[in-house]
Amino acid sequence: MPQIPIIMPQLGESIAEATVINLLANVGDQVNADQDIIEVETNKATMNVASPCRGRVEKWLVKPNESYPVGAALGYLHASVEDVARLGLDAPAPAEPKAEMPGDDGGKVPGNGRKRVEPTVRGLPVPAHAAGASYMSPRMKARMNELGLHAADLAGIAGSGAAGRVTIQDFENFLANLEKHKLTPASSMRVAVADAMRRSWARPLATVALPVCLDPMLAHRKNSNPKPGPALYAMRALAIALSENSAPAGRLVGNKIVHPTAIDIGFAVEAEDGVLVPVIRHADKRSLGDLVGRYNELVELARQRRLPADATGGSIATVTNFGTFGLTWATPIPLPEQTLVLGMGAGRRAPSWDESQSQFVPVVEANLTLSFDHRVLDGGAAGRLLARVAALLNEPEAL
Repeated sequence: MPQIPIIMPQLGESIAEATVINLLANVGDQVNADQDIIEVETNKATMNVASPCRGRVEKWLVKPNESYPVGAALGYLHASVEDVARLGLDAPAPAEPKAEMPGDDGGKVPGNGRKRVEPTVRGLPVPAHAAGASYMSPRMKARMNELGLHAADLAGIAGSGAAGRVTIQDFENFLANLEKHKLTPASSMRVAVADAMRRSWARPLATVALPVCLDPMLAHRKNSNPKPGPALYAMRALAIALSENSAPAGRLVGNKIVHPTAIDIGFAVEAEDGVLVPVIRHADKRSLGDLVGRYNELVELARQRRLPADATGGSIATVTNFGTFGLTWATPIPLPEQTLVLGMGAGRRAPSWDESQSQFVPVVEANLTLSFDHRVLDGGAAGRLLARVAALLNEPEAL
């Protein structure tokens, strides 16, 4: 009778491993197809692993209270040739481990003993590898530090080393090839933005969105003097929403949430080859009309790159009006020290159902997006915050 492996299944999209709690069958036990034979625990729930087919438990390769990755062999079953053929399973008996020559990785990925998956899609701009440059030697790191490069800069290198590692020779060949292209120095602004985005993207980010009717805001703006910009309306609405509950703007540091001490909101201003974020302090304590002058002043200073020290850094969220570029949808990225960024798209005419008239009427509608650090917020909390901002925008007199 052939042996077939019992594999740790994919127990959820975000689950990479599970801890064995209990073996529900002993070696030698007969089990049926889909019978629960192992109890495991993930970071979200306790689940069971079922037998792939009818058979006898031949051996276990796992121990209780230890974790194993998705795809790992947990044990073996003796099964009939008919069952194996019916399920389309390829079930060779496990081979005895052989001694490996020094420097021979046997086609395995270091650290987990599993076979390296060779790419099956050809002709890509960059060859696909199952394992990338997850390890860099001290020599490689020293060379990168010397040149001011980051790991992200190696994304275009196809490593020729073991398990797809980028060797120092790969690196030097990459640098030599760059010299064949036109090179221009990146501005200090672009380098700063790139560094901030690298640090921001180290976190799990998510975005929720909601369409909002802009007609009340536009009518209020038409009758205002001076006239607030759309981003200032959004900033003021976000400030009021966070003053009611500032927890969504907290930052996760270790195992603690750091709550904000003030509702200081930044707003994005395009300047030269990048973006600056002036900050309005205590945006929840000043009315919309009172903020117009300061807002316009900071926009001009940002474009001149002359922001005062008291208007930079320390904000708890950012507002960006990507609608100024004609965009209706975007997923802006929060600054590294922030959890939230609120975006507003361009207004467009859209039909909206009017209950009083029992018909669709044209309104100006725009998408509001809220990108957030998923470690601090879940979709429900982010959605409630965004809905509160949208509700405030529909009551501009309250701003």
